Amino acid sequence: MNKKDFDMLKNNNSFLDNGATTLTPNSVIESMNEYYRSYTSNIHRGDYDAAIKTNEVYDSTRDVIKKFVGAKDSDKVIYTSGTTMSLNLVIYCFMKYRLKKGDKVLISLEEHASNVLPWFKLKEDIGIEIDYYKDLDSIDSNVKVISLAGITNVLGNVRELENIGNYCKKNNIYFVVDGAQSVPHMKTEFSKCNIDFLAFSAHKMCGPTGIGALVVRSELFSDMKPLFYGGGMNLDFDKSGNYTLHTDESLFEAGTPAIAEVVGLREAINYLDSIGMDKIHEYEIELKKYALDKLSKLDNITVYGDSCESGILSFNVNGVFAQDVSIYLNKHKISVRAGNHCAKLVHNIIGVKNSVRVSFYFYNTKEEIDTLIDVLKGSENIYNIII
Repeated sequence: MNKKDFDMLKNNNSFLDNGATTLTPNSVIESMNEYYRSYTSNIHRGDYDAAIKTNEVYDSTRDVIKKFVGAKDSDKVIYTSGTTMSLNLVIYCFMKYRLKKGDKVLISLEEHASNVLPWFKLKEDIGIEIDYYKDLDSIDSNVKVISLAGITNVLGNVRELENIGNYCKKNNIYFVVDGAQSVPHMKTEFSKCNIDFLAFSAHKMCGPTGIGALVVRSELFSDMKPLFYGGGMNLDFDKSGNYTLHTDESLFEAGTPAIAEVVGLREAINYLDSIGMDKIHEYEIELKKYALDKLSKLDNITVYGDSCESGILSFNVNGVFAQDVSIYLNKHKISVRAGNHCAKLVHNIIGVKNSVRVSFYFYNTKEEIDTLIDVLKGSENIYNIII
């Protein structure tokens, strides 16, 4: 599906590492080149034609993002460097001022480091408690925040965001969603799921690196405090130290932002919309089921997360270190991820610290899976090949 749009696929490589980053279609690259070729300028700083166009594209992309994730027109979109920065803004621009010692935050053992370490640091700073989400029935009255990945990045667990969001709304709990693995792969319903903060990255959804977004429920936005101060986020200041700050999203976007990358993110969303998010999700599940069926016929493979309806599956070749498997597959032009995947708590669930991860996207094929299986069948000779 759409393989012709990706120059990197012309070399017959099999790219199965889409959970780490995705390939960039030509239309996204061209949209960014067009900015550099035709209307390069800074934002909100010029009154000439190129600057006016840049302002329009940059500012209106927020509306494109809102529509894509199912947010309301009144909700806010802050441009960030990606999911990690977005989650740090949630914690240090909002939660730091709303939580107190003894308040409990629920994450899970499957979370990426970006949804773990900032909470650990906040625990050090103000004394919050951190516990691990099991189900809605086990939540106590001290829980003030539930912060979970929409889809987890090792097991591919798809969270029931609407059920969790409804519970949070009824019980006055903040609901934070790490959408790095979910926003690119399935339809997102920010408002319907009562999400308060949604973080995601462009490079995991056919966009450029270095840009992402934090979508914020409008009622909470005014209570956020800026983390960075400088140009572009203030209205005025004087020599006596008085200053007035913006009250819109630019309050959190001090300095010159990644303008071309915002242009690329906009085109990536348009590209994904042209395919259809439901269609993408259904196709990924089809690929995963096909891969699981093939893997089940191999007696030297242990699979993790096989029951999750996403495009992510992890496995190990019995008796072989995960990185060695990755190097072996690379010899056959198959790109996968190996290691702990920045999810260093998940071993408490699956019993191993490292695994090989295959993560599908719409441009992958069943033929690529067949090739993967054929290569894994010969993995008893792995060390003869990689050494």
